[in-house]
Amino acid sequence: MDVLIKETREIPKEQLMELYKRNQWSSAEKPELLYKALLNSHTLVSAWVDDRMVGIANAISDGCLVVYYPHMLVHPDYQGHGIGCKMMDAMQKKYGEYHQQMLTADGDAVKFYNKCGFKRAGGTVPMWIYQGEDH
Repeated sequence: MDVLIKETREIPKEQLMELYKRNQWSSAEKPELLYKALLNSHTLVSAWVDDRMVGIANAISDGCLVVYYPHMLVHPDYQGHGIGCKMMDAMQKKYGEYHQQMLTADGDAVKFYNKCGFKRAGGTVPMWIYQGEDH
């Protein structure tokens, strides 16, 4: 399977919403805000098989020292084919030398991010105020 990873500022809303709904992310319930948020990211990468968007990842950053990766999704029909790794590789090309790279992971995503080199941050505890019910 040929997968194209590209940094982008244009993403098709319909395919984006399908991706979030199929992954059961609660942000799909706020489509306009989700779309706007992703377009306001410091970096937005997408994964494509032919003309179908099969993955998306974004980064929020100060542009110098710290980057946070809030979203990385691969369409369930395409998971297990290295697409997430390719998107993270694209992020590492841009942010690999930053002092601090952060993300929040749960479930099977923890194993994936461990394979990408991420580990628990010492004795820190992830904390948030969250309006969804999917975690």
